[in-house]
Amino acid sequence: MARSEGSRFRDRRHAGEALGWRLVDAGVLERFPEPRLVLGLPRGGVPVAAEVARILAAPLDVFLVRKLGVPGQEELAMGAIASGGSRVLNQLVIERLAISPADVEAVARTESEVLARREAAYRGDRPPITVRGSTVIVVDDGLATGASMRAALKAVRTQDPAAVIVGVPVGSPETCRDLRTEADEVVCVRMPDRFLAVGQAYADFSPTSDEEVRDVLDTMAPVSVKSPHRH
Repeated sequence: MARSEGSRFRDRRHAGEALGWRLVDAGVLERFPEPRLVLGLPRGGVPVAAEVARILAAPLDVFLVRKLGVPGQEELAMGAIASGGSRVLNQLVIERLAISPADVEAVARTESEVLARREAAYRGDRPPITVRGSTVIVVDDGLATGASMRAALKAVRTQDPAAVIVGVPVGSPETCRDLRTEADEVVCVRMPDRFLAVGQAYADFSPTSDEEVRDVLDTMAPVSVKSPHRH
């Protein structure tokens, strides 16, 4: 049991520290141009992303993604919207189910209102950090199916970044592998052969609150990269 506990991240901040130094070891600072920007997917990805941003001396922002559910089958995604006004549509689903443009717009309008409220709650009156021309590192606390990350990558791409990197402390080996076709680089610190759930990699995987997200964004200040002190 002790060995199992020792193999897990203590919490999301510990996981973010491990991910940050793994990104350094992977040569991100040498191979991808400045400016760099770290985007955390809320809620759980934000405290992870904060540690990555500290280690890479990069600014941190939150990046929200909202699924656009098919009317009457809301669990089925026909697209997604994201921070910055980006919209990604799954035309195959829309055409196959004969969803009208008016229905798409109605769902998008509703989800846009939810996204705007959450973004205002997290960011306050601070505008989003500019993505265009930056190396963008999109961070979550783990990857299971990767659906939210895929939507985020497509949305980030519409904002013309120089490069997009996925960074997670833990992920399904299959998902981490598949995402390499959609990102310039994918860095997963741990990819257990018997992946069951993201939470298995954490000793403390308690939910991240909206207040914690706000606090992280309010207090985050990049620092210079120093030699890692590893445990």
